[in-house]
Amino acid sequence: MIQAQYPSQLLERTVQEFSKLPGVGRKTALRLVLHLLRQDTEDVLQLTAAINKMKQEVKRCRICHNISDSEVCPICSDPRRDETTICVVENIQDVMAVENTQQFRGLYHVLGGVISPMDGIGPSDLEIDSLVERVGKGGVKEVILALSSTMEGDTTNFYIFRKLAPFSDVKISIIARGIPVGDELEYADEVTLGRSILNRTPFEGK
Repeated sequence: MIQAQYPSQLLERTVQEFSKLPGVGRKTALRLVLHLLRQDTEDVLQLTAAINKMKQEVKRCRICHNISDSEVCPICSDPRRDETTICVVENIQDVMAVENTQQFRGLYHVLGGVISPMDGIGPSDLEIDSLVERVGKGGVKEVILALSSTMEGDTTNFYIFRKLAPFSDVKISIIARGIPVGDELEYADEVTLGRSILNRTPFEGK
């Protein structure tokens, strides 16, 4: 396939950078870049300033590892949340997906991924030890495992279950399988995900 010739090296370089974004091919990247070229300079500067500020100032909550503008995210600092219940999710998108259901009022713990030997991701690469540490401090009555129903998600569920086994007074539950096997949590519709949270069941460790 012959690669399109760009009339400007600056244009080509920018298209190459945009095409590094997930789900963005060269055609889409070119369309986005040409759109920016048509915009007022002030609008483009506002976009780049927002990206720079986000990259420099966004933080990870020191408690749950969710994205935050402060050391502790708004969810963890909200006194109305149920501190006795922790919902364990894979990533930040999953926090937003569960929050959109408006069916969960506890706290979260973002692992930052799932165990995947094929991708070189082991337990030490995830926020599992910090979860065990949170539970070990006391006050937690239930840990809800809300990971995607994939082989990697199930492996991670089982690993966490084993790590939390010494805390016999803590209930370990898993979201109901309203989510099709193999589906990512963030793509589930809000009604299905909400029901999966409400209808969670004890994790048997099998």
